[in-house]
Amino acid sequence: MIPRYTRPEMASIWEPQTRFKIWFEIEAHAADALAELGTIPKEAAETVWAKARDAIFDVARIDEIERETKHDVIAFLTHLAEIVGPEARFVHQGMTSSDVLDTCLNVQLTRAADLLLADLDKVLAALKKRAFEHKMTPTIGRSHGIHAEPVTFGLKLAYAYAEFTRAKERLIAARKEVATCAISGAVGTFAQIDPRVEEHVAKAMGLVPEPISTQVIPRDRHAMYFSTLGVIASSIERIAVEIRHMQRTEVLEAEEFFSEGQKGSSAMPHKRNPVLSENLTGLSRMVRAYVTPALENVVLWHERDISHSSAERMMGPDATVTLDFALVRLAGLIDKLLVYPANMQKNLDRLGGLVHSQRVLLALTQKGASREDAYKLVQRNAMPVWRGEGDFLQLLKKDTEVKTYLTDAEIEEQFDLGYHLKHVDTIFKRVFGES
Repeated sequence: MIPRYTRPEMASIWEPQTRFKIWFEIEAHAADALAELGTIPKEAAETVWAKARDAIFDVARIDEIERETKHDVIAFLTHLAEIVGPEARFVHQGMTSSDVLDTCLNVQLTRAADLLLADLDKVLAALKKRAFEHKMTPTIGRSHGIHAEPVTFGLKLAYAYAEFTRAKERLIAARKEVATCAISGAVGTFAQIDPRVEEHVAKAMGLVPEPISTQVIPRDRHAMYFSTLGVIASSIERIAVEIRHMQRTEVLEAEEFFSEGQKGSSAMPHKRNPVLSENLTGLSRMVRAYVTPALENVVLWHERDISHSSAERMMGPDATVTLDFALVRLAGLIDKLLVYPANMQKNLDRLGGLVHSQRVLLALTQKGASREDAYKLVQRNAMPVWRGEGDFLQLLKKDTEVKTYLTDAEIEEQFDLGYHLKHVDTIFKRVFGES
């Protein structure tokens, strides 16, 4: 995490004080369950809560202890004992460090997911608003970067809306996937602790018991979670790259909002660069970079090794904080995006009607021409236009072989822009569920 790309609410989830607070709650809830089962005195569990519930844990002191113990959980428990006193000996009964660490990580990941889901709602709201605003704004669709057939700018945004709707559904599933708790002991057998303790802690922490754990919660759960974040990052970048292309000087169909006093270049005062979209492209790369270690963390030795730990200490905060920032930035970018319908129309007309070539092809086949012959007829009239030599409609009208199949009026009919947009309402209803 670096401050430049960090929002406070997400950052707070990963702060040491928050982590130690969660550790304490896990230990204290476990003590409650142990007391109910008669394993430890009820007074001990009550004392743990009474003395540490509102404690501000001394991070520097815990770090100091860890420098000696070389063990973070032991350092925390030692500091907790300094706060609680003799009753602290009943804390952590039958538990292993991973019971605390893994349960805490999953609490943090679920909380992070809740913030990311709220971010996705902001993106969806911005996309929906702008999609309806430009529902029937015609623009050119491109394949391989080359003019294909007409679409609308609203359809481009509707496509993104559908994509981010799927992203939200995946993140909800990923949140559920990691919302598990393990209080099962050194190798997951509950040898030193009753499974009912795990059930109690899970409920108290808003989780569900892990059906079967080793010393750790299975990392395939986390692999799914971080993979989901990676897919969301790719969706962000897809829109960002689209905007970058649309803002190119030769295209200029849309442009990032440029505020009063903003500067685009230290050397060239005229510049208005798509810096937010470029920034999102870079941030997306960083989020995706954590997918690979998440997948590799699945492969732990036997009942557990510690190879996953160092990776997770970085990827948990970095991936969620970065994605949080990127989603909020994207929502603002879409909301303020400058759209230029006149330039869209100019680009749509740039190839002299070639965007209607398929419709002419189909009209010829429907009038009796073979597909192969129709393709040749259309292409031989299209290629001069591609080279800037004439108008497609006029060339077709002058082609005597084309005229054996189609009248001038029938040829002109194939150049109706509205024909390409006739199902926009249907698509919007599918995407937004509205007429």
